[in-house]
Amino acid sequence: MPLYMDIHHKVEGLTAEAVTEAHRRDLEVQEKYGVKYLRYWYDEGTGRVFCLAEAPSKEAAEAVHREAHGLAADEIVEVKEGE
Repeated sequence: MPLYMDIHHKVEGLTAEAVTEAHRRDLEVQEKYGVKYLRYWYDEGTGRVFCLAEAPSKEAAEAVHREAHGLAADEIVEVKEGE
């Protein structure tokens, strides 16, 4: 299944607790769309968040975020894992 990295450029008021809760909500919804969110990274100072997911399409990955918490990514890029 394709891998996608989504990027949120500036999440206002980003905290560790908030991003953990958003990720938890993604995990609750992901199966409905055939998506599996694998990892996430964030920077509280800039409000940037990066999420890595296996998904059948960009649209499916986006649908999970939209339903789970409404924080749509600014970019979604298909990526391939290096060796």
